[in-house]
Amino acid sequence: MNRIPLDQNKAPIHAALEQFRQMRVVPFDVPGHKRGRGNPELTDFLGQQCVSVDVNSMKPLDNLCHPVSVIREAEMLAAEAFGAAEAFLMVGGTTSSVQSMVLTACKRGDKIILPRNVHRSVINALILCGAVPVYVNPEVDHRLGISLGMKREQVQKAIEEHPDAVAILVNNPTYYGVCSDLREIVRMAHEHGMLCLADEAHGTHFYFGKDLPVSAMAAGADMASVSMHKSGGSLTQSSFLLAGPNVNAGYVRQIINLTQTTSGSYLLMSSLDISRRNLALRGEEIFGHVRRIAEYARGEINAIGGYYAFGPEMINGDSIFDFDPIKLSVHTLDIGLAGIEVYDLLRDDYDIQIEFGDIGNILAYLSIGDRIQEVERLVSALAEIRRLHQRDKTGMLTQEYIPPQVVASPQESFYAEKVSMPIMKTEGRVCSEFVMCYPPGIPILAPGERITKDILDYIAYAKEKGCSMTGPEDPEIEYLNVLE
Repeated sequence: MNRIPLDQNKAPIHAALEQFRQMRVVPFDVPGHKRGRGNPELTDFLGQQCVSVDVNSMKPLDNLCHPVSVIREAEMLAAEAFGAAEAFLMVGGTTSSVQSMVLTACKRGDKIILPRNVHRSVINALILCGAVPVYVNPEVDHRLGISLGMKREQVQKAIEEHPDAVAILVNNPTYYGVCSDLREIVRMAHEHGMLCLADEAHGTHFYFGKDLPVSAMAAGADMASVSMHKSGGSLTQSSFLLAGPNVNAGYVRQIINLTQTTSGSYLLMSSLDISRRNLALRGEEIFGHVRRIAEYARGEINAIGGYYAFGPEMINGDSIFDFDPIKLSVHTLDIGLAGIEVYDLLRDDYDIQIEFGDIGNILAYLSIGDRIQEVERLVSALAEIRRLHQRDKTGMLTQEYIPPQVVASPQESFYAEKVSMPIMKTEGRVCSEFVMCYPPGIPILAPGERITKDILDYIAYAKEKGCSMTGPEDPEIEYLNVLE
């Protein structure tokens, strides 16, 4: 059944808020700041225009938990723009979107096939629902030290060994821009009665740009989590959950409502609405410009020498089936500096804030708000850092990804009886919490994994280099909870 095309010029939540702003409604509801009057310092900081539409759900503005009017219309517009059967506005970040996706597909005891280099939100969802991960350990690029995509034969092997799995989850793309063969993985999943889920936290632009890797909905995936606030331009913490035609939308809504707030932020929802309209109308032009900036930046950075701004030349048709050309990832080890050291220098000495730095690489996130002059400033700073700080790279750690030894399920391990031990005395024990560098938020250790010397060496090295470590109960990360 063909739908009548919707008018992508519309932004119904935005329009409803503008109409509401013109009304002289006396607020005897929440929020308690009452259009900013009760908190003048907040109003001065954010502006009257902002706080005046920080409002509660009401009939004219619909309700995120059970949308029937303007929010529902915004969801329908988003679904059409993204080529999905259904779209859900998410105000708990893509973490909430990913968790709702996994909780929709899995219940206690179900198996889900996924790469180990997933965001912690995926494993958090397994802790919540009790599903059991079947990890496909991705290949590693040993020069760059990064994990790649899932190879087709690895996915097929996992399916053959675990035919009772209910779903396959794919990163599309990884933090570094690497894409797996999503269309083929979708085909394999459906052939064996499994759902295919995509974490597209870093792939919003795939839906709107030209000559970019395939989006999850175009590839036939059943669900996708799209981080609109990253490359799509909406406010931080706003996201979409997309669903295909074979997913029960009513059940998805029930799952979302298990954890999502009943007080949805109209600032976040209107930002999704306006940003969807912007990309639907101008996305191809916008991301064509961003791609040209990224290609220029890669060329200029590689011309400095010592750095490697890697890109589509890495494509091998399998573990790197495709590459996001908008990603500006730069390998730094050949100038004798860890990525996190370059990250710190850029921020402290040059007032340049990039997305992240890890052991061997940095990522400068390019999107709809970037201009060529900022890129030139980044290139100049990197050239000067090389000139002033380059050193011998002997003895530097190179490996980003360490394949885990999974002993027990995340849920079983997280809730098990545990004991706190000095972290450097935990070798051989089974971890019951997370340890990760954030960003990117991919766990070095997750609940249920055995702690090895390589992992401990990595954690010590990352702390020494200044990586932002998160996860354990102990904020100093001197102690770690392990199974008794």
